[in-house]
Amino acid sequence: MKTSTRVVVIGGGVVGCSVLYHLTKLGWSDVMLLERSELTSGSTWHAAGGFHTLNGDTNMAALQGYTIRLYKELEELTGMSCGLHHVGGVTLADNRDRFDMMLAERAKHRYMGLDTHIVTPEEIREIAPVTNIDGIIGGLYDPLDGHLDPSGTTHAYAKAARMGGAQIETHCMVQETNQRPDGTWDVVTDKGTIHTEHVVNAGGLWAREVGAMAGVYLPLHPMEHQYIVTDETPEIYERDSEHPHVMDPAGESYLRQEGRGLCIGFYEQPCKPWAVDGTPWDFGHELLPDDLDKIEASIEFAYRRFPVLERAGVKSVIHGPFTFAPDGNPLVGPIPGLRGYWSACGVMAGFSQGGGVGLMLAQWMTEGECERDVTAMDVARFGDWISPGYTRPKVIENYQKRFSVSYPNEELPAARPFRQTPMYDVFDDMGAVWGAQYGLEVVNYFAEEHEPRFETPSFRRSNAWEATAREVKAVREGVGINEVHNFGKYLVSGTGARDWLDRIMAGRIPKPGRLSLTPMLSPKGRLWGDFTVSCLNDETFQLTASYGAQAFHMRWFAQNEAAGVRVENISDRLNGFQIAGPKARDVLTACTRDRLADMKFMDIRPAVLGMVDCLIQRVSYTGDLGYEIYCDPMAQRALWDVLWSEGQNHGMKPFGMRAMMSLRLDRFFGAWLREFSPDYTAAETGMDRFIAWKKNTDFIGRAAAEAERAQGAARTLVAFEVEAEDADVNAYEPVWIEGEVHGFCTSGGYSHHAGKSIALALIPTERARGGLTAEIEILGHRRAARLITEPLFDADGARMRG
Repeated sequence: MKTSTRVVVIGGGVVGCSVLYHLTKLGWSDVMLLERSELTSGSTWHAAGGFHTLNGDTNMAALQGYTIRLYKELEELTGMSCGLHHVGGVTLADNRDRFDMMLAERAKHRYMGLDTHIVTPEEIREIAPVTNIDGIIGGLYDPLDGHLDPSGTTHAYAKAARMGGAQIETHCMVQETNQRPDGTWDVVTDKGTIHTEHVVNAGGLWAREVGAMAGVYLPLHPMEHQYIVTDETPEIYERDSEHPHVMDPAGESYLRQEGRGLCIGFYEQPCKPWAVDGTPWDFGHELLPDDLDKIEASIEFAYRRFPVLERAGVKSVIHGPFTFAPDGNPLVGPIPGLRGYWSACGVMAGFSQGGGVGLMLAQWMTEGECERDVTAMDVARFGDWISPGYTRPKVIENYQKRFSVSYPNEELPAARPFRQTPMYDVFDDMGAVWGAQYGLEVVNYFAEEHEPRFETPSFRRSNAWEATAREVKAVREGVGINEVHNFGKYLVSGTGARDWLDRIMAGRIPKPGRLSLTPMLSPKGRLWGDFTVSCLNDETFQLTASYGAQAFHMRWFAQNEAAGVRVENISDRLNGFQIAGPKARDVLTACTRDRLADMKFMDIRPAVLGMVDCLIQRVSYTGDLGYEIYCDPMAQRALWDVLWSEGQNHGMKPFGMRAMMSLRLDRFFGAWLREFSPDYTAAETGMDRFIAWKKNTDFIGRAAAEAERAQGAARTLVAFEVEAEDADVNAYEPVWIEGEVHGFCTSGGYSHHAGKSIALALIPTERARGGLTAEIEILGHRRAARLITEPLFDADGARMRG
């Protein structure tokens, strides 16, 4: 066995083997994989082996499509069979909400190039004749769905990796992972120690234990999962072709052909977490004892949906553990704060996602970034606040909702409330309807006494409509107040702070007492951040950005650390409020003896409001006259008292995120992970107007940004006014121009101020002209749309800047 290598991959399941193969495919041949037992030990060997492209996140769906197409390439490369069965699959809808979800997914697939189809109950009867279509109103058919041989596929990955120069050591138990002072690693095994630059944790069921060796907590938990294989049944073996897959969300089940019989698995409600206190090291090619009692109700439902099952005998029961993250997506990428340590675990749907996970991680390692936005599976989407006590109930919830409708406005209740600001009880008493971001409770809107304290999940306009309209009106006509807790906040200080920021940020770094807006770019010119930079003095700067991107941003800052610069994450050490509206200045100046009336747009200034030392910023995401007011959280209640008390003289009302997202549409302001994400560039999204092209600094991403500037962006972010009915744009709806799809929506919603449905979209630059007529597909209907260029509120910026 080698004693040194560039990469050590720990874990020989399908994910570990995929990572190993893709590293060799991208040119890193000095790599090895360590497996404590045989390849496929763990979840891989007992997996049902199904694959599909359906996923609520479009990038995850695209990576699942890549994974499925990869299998034939693997077979051709290695000469080994993956046991592919491309039989197609249909997902059933038994109510309007499920059907709306399928309409929304089909719309996304149009511009993704996925050939899915909405089908009628009668077509479902033809596609999947064992299905009882009573109560079914339609479905979504995907010809790419199918299943494969888990063992054969994993060994094909392994052979392809070996062909590329990789080494695989089985029966090699990893005992320790120790980092040297230079950042490299010693991987201690029962066969000796290996020195390596990179460690990849692809430990699957043992990923928690492997992570703990490096002092890493990975938010994962195994769940027991059970499926049944039936005896031969004539409805199956007398067919001329293999029966397609059927996903029945109402019955929480998936069904496919297995030999001359059927296989059906369940995501039952009375589910059970497994190995709560850790996965035993001696667990391997075993199954868990049968537990048919917990799936009794699911089986009863399945007998009605697929009557053939009641006549088919049970051939075998497969009951084994699979590992889930709190939101069901994988945990992939570099661990924040730990050089050279990478995660490739939590890949519950390994045969749908394993290829895409391997490709993205290999790109990340060899090229420094991925070709697409992988936020949905980035291990940094969970911060250091997460704990096993939070992970377990969220994993159970995710398992139970595996086949549930996923609504764009849904707030899931498990493990909440968890993280709260000092304002939680005050806002709760005022009727707050809560959402959550990055574990933190955030007000979505305020319900009045006669209104329910719950927003109905829907693809259409929800019961938050009236409350949102009230709050928008309060801001535009008077003054509104909300917290600034859901901003990520960073303090950058030191003699080299300005030079460092000039290199990290593409935009202008302001002078003392001023702030600026700037994109942060990746080396390839993609958007890695949308920041406000405030200069407190020549050596001290405060940065604000998306709260949910804290770990992502801090990881990037650490990877680009410099002498003479200190970067601190102060997101939860600084809080306060935003006040906005035409009376905001009146409220602010009445709360202090400091001179603030003459603050110009994008000024920053310290002041004492009541008893509280504050930092005031003259800027507002509402697009109105507004101020962000920051203070010590310990003094936040005192700050609230003075602002709220004075605010009552001016009709002040609290407002939440639903109103905020409506208000920003009036000015066509983009949002992080909607208009601004690693999928897009500054030029495509209009963020290039904030790039300081003349500054004498080779900022990160400059070469790529300048090349795009010279060539021109192929697509451009625009705004459309949409003739919507009871549903507005959410994201990824296709834009039809002259009968063909020529773009997609990044986000949208209803402007309560203007009384119009608005969509923000990326379309070809040559078509981006005011007055362009188009159609935007919303829930299966093409709605007329017109491109607009003038903001719906304060078009000349007089109120915002005045």
